[in-house]
Amino acid sequence: MAGVVVSTPGDRTGHRAAAAGGGCARRPSDQVRRYPRSVTDAARGADVLSIFFPMWNEELYVERAVDAARKVCEVMLAEGEIADYELLIVDDASTDRTPELADKLAATDRHVRVIHHERNRKLGGSLKTGFANARGDVVLYTDADLPFDMQEIRRAVRLLREYDADMVSAYRLDRTGEGYLRAVYTFFYNLMIRWMFRVKARDINFAFKLCRKRIFESVHLVSEGSFIDAELFIRTSNLGYEILQIGVDYFPRTRGESTLASPAIIKTILREMLELRGELKSLQPVALDG
Repeated sequence: MAGVVVSTPGDRTGHRAAAAGGGCARRPSDQVRRYPRSVTDAARGADVLSIFFPMWNEELYVERAVDAARKVCEVMLAEGEIADYELLIVDDASTDRTPELADKLAATDRHVRVIHHERNRKLGGSLKTGFANARGDVVLYTDADLPFDMQEIRRAVRLLREYDADMVSAYRLDRTGEGYLRAVYTFFYNLMIRWMFRVKARDINFAFKLCRKRIFESVHLVSEGSFIDAELFIRTSNLGYEILQIGVDYFPRTRGESTLASPAIIKTILREMLELRGELKSLQPVALDG
């Protein structure tokens, strides 16, 4: 079992939380705390929203990402669209100032929490930690480099509620800004995923997936690498959960460098895809309430 350290306001030393390497870890019930809801919030059906950012060496983005998420969440809170919110940073054993900056944010804002991996677990490990430890009723995962206008979160939450969906997965309306070569890679990757797993995914690796926390009672993630995005979508779809896909404007990274198109990352994606192909294709819909 891989160890993680959680930092919260008033606890600068951090505490450990379970994040099993083989799937989406379950936390004991006495460790799971929900933000209190008022009678008015409950009547409205407002949910607690968790937004989490997997981060590795994102010192140029950590403060900017949290500030952008906080601003939109405060508006949603004021408008009664959510009951409360948390902003969760999953620090994947960064070697720059990301851990220090993240802890400072948590020390000054009760909505911010930080989980520190003791070793680098890549994107898959970070997403499993985030989904396992998020306290909200609905959970959004996205990248620290703000690849979309954070105001889109309001639309996603509204559509999730109005259509009684289990996941909202966004796709990029125009992704040529990141370069034509990578756009071509992505086109063929999505085509391959649709063919191999018979899912109607528009942009399966885009870091904008809003999920109801309850789906993780059945969706148990395995991947440690960047195939995790596809695995999440495929498991959710094949288990019979409702997925909405929406288009958003895309803003490429302007600071630092992305490593997601490196040969090592691509090799890991292909390996995990082949290893999990049989299991993912054999999944059957679960019995859903309502």
